[in-house]
Amino acid sequence: MTIALHAPAPDFLAFWQEYHLPTLTTPRPDGTPHVVPVGATYDPEGRLARVIANKASRKVANVLAAPAGAPVALCQVAGRRWATLEGIAHVRTDTASIEEAIRRYTERYGRTPSPNPDRVCIEIELRRAMGRV
Repeated sequence: MTIALHAPAPDFLAFWQEYHLPTLTTPRPDGTPHVVPVGATYDPEGRLARVIANKASRKVANVLAAPAGAPVALCQVAGRRWATLEGIAHVRTDTASIEEAIRRYTERYGRTPSPNPDRVCIEIELRRAMGRV
């Protein structure tokens, strides 16, 4: 079921606030999918999703390999409930973007991640949402 990005239903928003570990799918340079579990947050007002990551990770390398941004998907499932956010990902290295991603992660997951000088933020400009929650 397609979800309107401009007006997601309250149950869809609530599902993205619950403690779940979504998977992030990024395209490798050869076009094959790379899928890994991540901590992710959803910002419906900004139409953004964020993932904190180490700058040396494969997922970051995959996003950086697409200079115009990489098409990605975040998906989470809990029993019969599922939700997917799709969009174009960019790696953000500025302090403000990283701090905002950490703030949102802490809010969703109830813990502050350990300090990491190699941390970056994968910011996803959302283009589509779907799910059944």
